[in-house]
Amino acid sequence: MHWLRTWLAVCAAAGFLAACGGGDDDPPPPPTIAALAQQQNLTALLAAADKAGLSATLANTSVSLTVFAPTNAAFDTLATQLGFANAGALVAALPAQALADILNYHVLPTRQTAAQLSTGAATRATAYSFAGSPATLAVSTTGGVRLTDAVLTQATVTTADVPARNGIVHVIDKVLVPPGVLNVVQMAQANPLFSTLVDAVVDANLAGTLSGAGPFTVFAPTNQAFADIASTVASLTPTQLSTVLTYHVIGAQVLSTQIPFGTPVATVSGQSITVQNGPLRIVDTTATPAPIVATDVRASNGVIHVISKVLIPTL
Repeated sequence: MHWLRTWLAVCAAAGFLAACGGGDDDPPPPPTIAALAQQQNLTALLAAADKAGLSATLANTSVSLTVFAPTNAAFDTLATQLGFANAGALVAALPAQALADILNYHVLPTRQTAAQLSTGAATRATAYSFAGSPATLAVSTTGGVRLTDAVLTQATVTTADVPARNGIVHVIDKVLVPPGVLNVVQMAQANPLFSTLVDAVVDANLAGTLSGAGPFTVFAPTNQAFADIASTVASLTPTQLSTVLTYHVIGAQVLSTQIPFGTPVATVSGQSITVQNGPLRIVDTTATPAPIVATDVRASNGVIHVISKVLIPTL
């Protein structure tokens, strides 16, 4: 009977330990998203969240979020594109509301692992709302998880499924740019596809105008479109360059659903273009129409439509 009493005592002790939450070998709970960002040295993200008033949200244990967390290098890259020295200067310069909108665009309101992102819809609704609806991210899972943002650039998940007490974190290599926060010049700066256009706008002293209140519609030629007529562009005088660039701008916001097909539309240059449908293209003074390859890149002061040919006015 002695062995029975000993065995019962051991069982009782084990039950007491279990009831109290286990022994010293139990793993600690995962950190919150805020603490995890600190552990991962995502200091630019934390600085932006602090200025935006979102630090408490990232530490809130009553929510379950998915956060796409850009690295410090990703913030530095966006800062350089927008003309700031580094991520710190970017965070200092942008208003708190703009930072909040940008960061909310990196948040999904539910916890989604990389495997869950690989299934279901091709887009995910974020915590940032624009024009009355949640702004979305396009998700691609071919060769890893990639996200396409509102400025048509892709971020790659470099570290997936980092667990947090209040959700999950996926580290990404680029800051996601939402619709309606940056102006048309900044949206062009944030996409390397438009670097030649941005340089031309700066050279023609139009950056200040296009960064203004607007609204504007900009038909934005790609770098390849400029490369296709490099000799012509090189021969333009400053006045002619300004005429070419303003020929790509309408002094109003015209979304793709608002385009008056077949009707001449006046541009800021004083000359008109005509947009045709089926396929979507623009007729200028040349015999070759300009295909519209992407539409409705929404900026804070207008909209950008991407074209694969430079429009040529009468010079």
